[in-house]
Amino acid sequence: MGLVLFPGDDDPSGPDVSWSYTGFQAFRRWLAQAEGFALDEMHGFGGQRPWAGVSTTLTPLLNHPDDDGPDLTPAQCAAITPRLQEIADQPQHGSTDPLVQRHIDDARQLVVVLQLCVEKDVDLLFG
Repeated sequence: MGLVLFPGDDDPSGPDVSWSYTGFQAFRRWLAQAEGFALDEMHGFGGQRPWAGVSTTLTPLLNHPDDDGPDLTPAQCAAITPRLQEIADQPQHGSTDPLVQRHIDDARQLVVVLQLCVEKDVDLLFG
């Protein structure tokens, strides 16, 4: 069982990105680290730090229930995309860590999905 993020355009042949729940948690931890904080410190992830104290355009993705949460709007997708692309494009200074490479690949794949949501003016669905 896992999680799939996909455009709400009713096109079953369109792009998506998927993770196990554990993989999605690891991906979000990696993104939070890139933004300068630990996800485990945050309210809802075992910590007490409020999300209001974090300034990142990735908040709608990072502070989202694994499933059964609200869809992300095209405007949220548009706000998330540039920073996600920037993180994916950061030099890895020779790192060959397969997990980091997987996160980079997932981020790039998610960028494609987010861009399609913006282009088609549809929500990003969590399924």
